[in-house]
Amino acid sequence: MTPSPTYPVPAPGGTAARTPALRTDRYELTMVDAAIQSGTANRECMFEAFARRLPTGRRYGIVAGTGRLLELIRQFRFTTEELTWLADNAVVRTPTLDYLADYSFTGNVWGYQEGEAYFPGSPLLLVESTFAEGVILETLILSVLNYDISVASAAARMVSVSLGRPIAEMGSRRTNEHSAVAAARAAFIAGFASTSNLEAGRQWGLPTMGTAAHSFVLLHDSEEEAFQAQVDAFGAATTLLVDTYDVPAGIALAVKVAGPELGSIRIDSGDLPTVVAAARAQLDSLGAVNTKITVTSDLDEFAIAALSASPVDAFGIGTSVVTGSGEPAAGLVYKLVAHKGQGDEWISVAKTSTAKVSMGGRKSALRRVDAVGTAQEEIILLGDGPGTKFDSRGLERALLVPLITDGAVDERYVGPAGTLRARAHNASVMQELPIEAFRLGRGEAVIPTSYR
Repeated sequence: MTPSPTYPVPAPGGTAARTPALRTDRYELTMVDAAIQSGTANRECMFEAFARRLPTGRRYGIVAGTGRLLELIRQFRFTTEELTWLADNAVVRTPTLDYLADYSFTGNVWGYQEGEAYFPGSPLLLVESTFAEGVILETLILSVLNYDISVASAAARMVSVSLGRPIAEMGSRRTNEHSAVAAARAAFIAGFASTSNLEAGRQWGLPTMGTAAHSFVLLHDSEEEAFQAQVDAFGAATTLLVDTYDVPAGIALAVKVAGPELGSIRIDSGDLPTVVAAARAQLDSLGAVNTKITVTSDLDEFAIAALSASPVDAFGIGTSVVTGSGEPAAGLVYKLVAHKGQGDEWISVAKTSTAKVSMGGRKSALRRVDAVGTAQEEIILLGDGPGTKFDSRGLERALLVPLITDGAVDERYVGPAGTLRARAHNASVMQELPIEAFRLGRGEAVIPTSYR
């Protein structure tokens, strides 16, 4: 076997332990390999991530994952470990290995702000770079955005029907350990109040919550002893889980142990509208009029809406949010839409096969609103690309912002601060959507997309 090429070992603290370089599909690298051989690897290109349609029945989607993606692009390096594996497995040839050894993204990226609403055809992410630099990021871009957007879009629907009552994300045990953190962040951007996932709290600065599960009650010789232990540890403001055995008996014991200043009870089973109404009446009769009621138990946006008239104070959502409430991927694709010709002019290119047509060309995007600020139309401008100047007359706003410029990430959009920025932007955007956007029944996109 031919010996593997040797490359410098990165210094301690480098990207070796965290590079996402091999979180990709093999054909990304084989395309680079062939393009290097044909002399087209350095041709200037524009790639675009977009969705041809929204998930079935949805009226809008919510952009999420951008802050995570920017961090991953910044970390995208091939170290000795990755290069040796690629050589040993004959994935690419030596000239490509040499190219990858020096890889870092040096191009430009524009995108919809994280937290923004989007519609069919919206150019959510535009990547301007050489072919090799841009194509190698395809799988990473799609794997981040497709998942995070699916979670945020589902979470936004849940928030919209919660009537202002806080929702906690608690789906870590219903997805893998990495997507659990991503899901917590995406849900928070879409308006969830907190998460049960501690790594999401540490990494992204999210509020965390949680007290005890049924196992804690079952550990003790009696439900009363379990409640007493929890109150002794966390005070009367804690949340006691009252449905391990019998809900009315559990509520009575909870108030007996914590007193009428008990912070909250949690109910995780039963016919929730009936059980919650009875629980509220019982708490009030025991003098615990300020004790909150939190419900969990496989809730989704439809179950939350069904509880709109019930005296629920907070919700905990697991499986449905981390799986996109039935739509675990947002359906985004990443396509080459333009490249430079021999005379340095931009040439529009597009896929035209049946049912998978894409709109070629460099684009910019606007959202037209009416006089009271309600969204009316998604406008895609073809030709000059992102940064195109236009006369808004106060009724149109630009949707694309620069995220990476000449390889440098805009720090406003990353880390905990970027997550808070995205959450605030989402709250503003949701006020802009027409009221029809919040119907849970199946329907088309709430505003049309047009091309100019």
